[in-house]
Amino acid sequence: MFSCTSGESVALTGHVGCLCHRQEIRSLSRRIGADLSRRGFVAGMAASIGSLGLPRPAGAQSAPMPASPPRPILFSNLRLFDGKANTLRDGLRLLVEGNRIKAVAGGNPVAPDGAQVVDCGGRVMMPGLIDAHWHSMFAALSIQTMMTADVGYIFLAAAAEAENTLMRGFTTVRDVGGPAFALQQAIDEGLFPGPRIYPSGAMITATGGHGDLRPLSELPSVAGKPADVEMSGGSIVADSPDEVRMRVREQLLQRASQIKLVGSGGVSTPRSPLDSLTFTHPELRAGVEAAEDWGTYVTAHAYVPAAIQRAIAAGVRCIEHGHLMDETTARLIADKGVWLSIQPFLGEGDSVPLTGESRTKLLQVIAGTESAYELAKKYNIKTAFGSDLLFSGTVAMRQGAMLAHLSRWYTAPEILKMATATNAELLGLAGPRNPYPGKLGVLEEGALADLILVDGNPLEKVQLIEDPATNFLIIMKDGKVHKNILHS
Repeated sequence: MFSCTSGESVALTGHVGCLCHRQEIRSLSRRIGADLSRRGFVAGMAASIGSLGLPRPAGAQSAPMPASPPRPILFSNLRLFDGKANTLRDGLRLLVEGNRIKAVAGGNPVAPDGAQVVDCGGRVMMPGLIDAHWHSMFAALSIQTMMTADVGYIFLAAAAEAENTLMRGFTTVRDVGGPAFALQQAIDEGLFPGPRIYPSGAMITATGGHGDLRPLSELPSVAGKPADVEMSGGSIVADSPDEVRMRVREQLLQRASQIKLVGSGGVSTPRSPLDSLTFTHPELRAGVEAAEDWGTYVTAHAYVPAAIQRAIAAGVRCIEHGHLMDETTARLIADKGVWLSIQPFLGEGDSVPLTGESRTKLLQVIAGTESAYELAKKYNIKTAFGSDLLFSGTVAMRQGAMLAHLSRWYTAPEILKMATATNAELLGLAGPRNPYPGKLGVLEEGALADLILVDGNPLEKVQLIEDPATNFLIIMKDGKVHKNILHS
């Protein structure tokens, strides 16, 4: 969710959740854009030269020497939730070699030479959690930080939050809007810890749609001249099939794994009503075709039936939100096999404070949550879990609590399957654009080694995930142990 005021004359004092009209934010956007443009040019030049096999520019560093292979780790005496079953399996050992699960077996197999053996003490081991609706760059950046911090600090803060996300047990996130490409690269290269990121890049919206953060002083827009907010990479405006197609290809050029199009208004954009339709069918279809040409898919931000139905007619394969859908629309989603990535907003505590029209719309979404989940269950819609927590370190810490909210409609095994194997199935729609080929969300032979050792049984008490600092004793991602307090 993003914020924007309806005019330049709103007093700055006392205004909550509405930043883009402020001179500080406009200056920040310009600095981010300029910084990204400079860095993007240098990085692009280096990548292009490298692909041609030419010498690197003077001063460029060579790739680091590969580290020695990690020791195999044999987890013994554990109870296993594999991400798919409704019950635990006992008496098992799980062997990790490199970044993969080598074996899951019963009995007492001999540990490989040099392996580290970890006695889990009969505790539950489960796959790493997956959040299907996350904004890595914006999750925990406060309003004050965004207004005052240097751009370097903003990226460092996003890196710190990436580690916090991992320490909450979320080993994978699908980023559905924001300049997360550099963050993803740094995590993947081991510069600092964080989850796997499936990036969408900038969410693509129409003039007046959710994510159009331009102040009125920048209207009318000038063809070929991007606005300050577009340069930041959070969102970008397109107003024709050709423009949508170009913007989609720009995100794919930056290695987006999927594309985010905005099909309706949004909560925290006051000038964009929830029931407004943004893209036309030809515009949506152009985006879908461009994504399909690269072997991946489009997910569409849409709350109301008309927006959802138009997106589905255009070939969108996933709907973000959908809280205000009706029964006819739910049936259509199910019949077409479209995914629903919805967030269990139960109260205002699940969001940063909002005022005015934005708060009114948030209350509409909260009021629609119950019905939306009931319809999703009634029609057996393929439902993914996402949290969509933004602009507050305190709110971001509720990631596990948001998942536990699902106990209102689902059993604990259903919740944990949704946040592991089911969400991984959604990620798989990226096809050849999948940045992490391999099995995610499951603990089985050959799967990527993302796992959590829980002190307690989350299949009986899913609320254990609300306190990861205490209850998650071991967190492993990609075969590397990032947390181990098993014997502390």
